[in-house]
Formats: sequence, structure tokens, C-alpha cells
Amino acid sequence: MAAGSLLALLDDIATILDDVSVMTKVAAKKTAGVLGDDLALNAQQVSGVNAERELPVVWAVAKGSFINKLILVPAALAISYFIPWLITPLLMVGGAYLCFEGAEKLAHKFLHSKHEDAAHEKELAQAVADPNVDLVALEKDKIKGAIRTDFILSAEIIVIALGTVATASFSKQVTVVSLIALVMTIGVYGLVAGIVKLDDLGLYMMLRKGKSTFKQIIRKVGSWLLNATPYLMRFLSIAGTAAMFLVGGSIIGHGIPALHHLAEPLKEISFALPMLLDAIVGLLVGAICVVIFTIISKFLPKKQH
Repeated sequence: MAAGSLLALLDDIATILDDVSVMTKVAAKKTAGVLGDDLALNAQQVSGVNAERELPVVWAVAKGSFINKLILVPAALAISYFIPWLITPLLMVGGAYLCFEGAEKLAHKFLHSKHEDAAHEKELAQAVADPNVDLVALEKDKIKGAIRTDFILSAEIIVIALGTVATASFSKQVTVVSLIALVMTIGVYGLVAGIVKLDDLGLYMMLRKGKSTFKQIIRKVGSWLLNATPYLMRFLSIAGTAAMFLVGGSIIGHGIPALHHLAEPLKEISFALPMLLDAIVGLLVGAICVVIFTIISKFLPKKQH
């Protein structure tokens, strides 16, 4: 009797694991697009950091991302169970914040004079050269910004994953969403860590000694990596800003029925047209948020440094 119960239990566990595996694969496919945006954004967030501090910064942001997931997964499951109507408005607020961050980056780039940028760079250079300055403290704003951005993208990934298992039992929802959150976090920050250290890998390969054909090829590949890495980081910086508008605009578009219905026929014409619509929505929402924030900030007391 006990053996029969054990076998039945093992059979149930195997069935549940099989179902979870299938649902996790479906959820992973649906969140893959957001994963690309997440990767671009986070690689862009750590660009420009001192070489020795790149991996510590990535690790600090990764820890923040894990904390985000620990907050978001239970919160999303609870909201989905008790007040499911609240998920869309919360996501739209997050989408608007992403658009605001993207628009703020563009405003800083195009509205600040070259003199202001040069003065800022000089200030940073002096701070880095000062041995009394704690470089980790200088990175805190960058890390906090990356973690805030990760929070919004993580929320979207979790909600998408939750949507794929909406009709499943609560235990399966917990398992699938938790697995997706864990795998996506490890995947994103593992790739980010690899990307930011490409130049070091290229330098290591260039310094390999030897006259064999293989060693010569290694040195040439290393030289190519070393030369290509700055262009890759520049591309990721641009892609990261664009991703803010695309992801934020997409979230807002899905929350507004008229925009969502407008995007449906566009898919049949070209896959690029819905993305263009998302970008336009993101730019408009971001510009509006920047204007509102600028007006409000004029009436707030300024911080004393």
C-alpha cells in the first residue's frame, strides 16, 4: 500500500514537472523579446564605468535584480489572484517611467551645450584622479538607475510569464513564474558581464605569444575584438535608449484599447510598423512626462550639495 502510494506520488510529481517544463518553454519564448531589450538596457547602463569596476557594478545590479524579482514575483501572483484588474494600470505607470527615462536621456544629449558636457566630464575626471574619492560612491547613481530600469522590465517579464499560465493551477503558476524570473536574471547579467569584458578578452588574446598559425589567428581575433568593443558598447547605448521607448510604448499601447486595435492590422502589413507605433507612443509619452517633471521640479526646493 505504501509502495503504491509512493509510486502514485512520484507519477503525480513527474506529470506536474512535465507540465511545468512545457509552460516554462512557452513563457520563455514570449519573454524572449523583452530579454533582448533588458540586455541592451543593462549593458548600456554599465557602459563608461572604470574597467576594474565593471564586474562589481554588474554584480551589484544583478543583486538588485534578484531583490526586484523577490518583490515582484509574490506581488504579481497576489495581485493576479486578488485584484487582477490592477496589473494593467501598474504596468502602464512603469511603461511611462521607461519612456520618461528615454526622453530624459535624449533631452540631456540634445539640450545640453558642449560646454556643459565638457565641464561635467572634467569634473568626473578630477573626481577619478582624486585618491580620496570613493569610486564606488560615484557609481551608486548608475547602479540605482539600472536597478530601477530592471524593476520595470522585470515586472513586464513576470506579467507576460504569468499570462501564459493564467489558466493553470496556482502551484504551477508559482513554479513557472519563479523559474522564468531566475533564468532571465542569470541569463541577462551573465551576458552583460561577458559583453563588458570583451575588450579584456581581446587584449588577452592579442598578447598571446607564438609563431604558429593558430596563435596568429588568435592575435588577429583579439585585435578585432579590442577594436570592435567600443562600437558595440556605443550601439548598445543607442539600442538601450531606443528599447526604453519601444518597451514603454508597447506597454502603454497594450493598455489603451484604441492603440492596441490600431496595432493589429499593422502587423499584417509589416512586422516593423507596430514597432514604429510603439516608438512614436513612447516618444510622445516620454516628452510629456519630461515636460511635466520639469515644470514640477521648478516649484520644488533645490537640493544643497
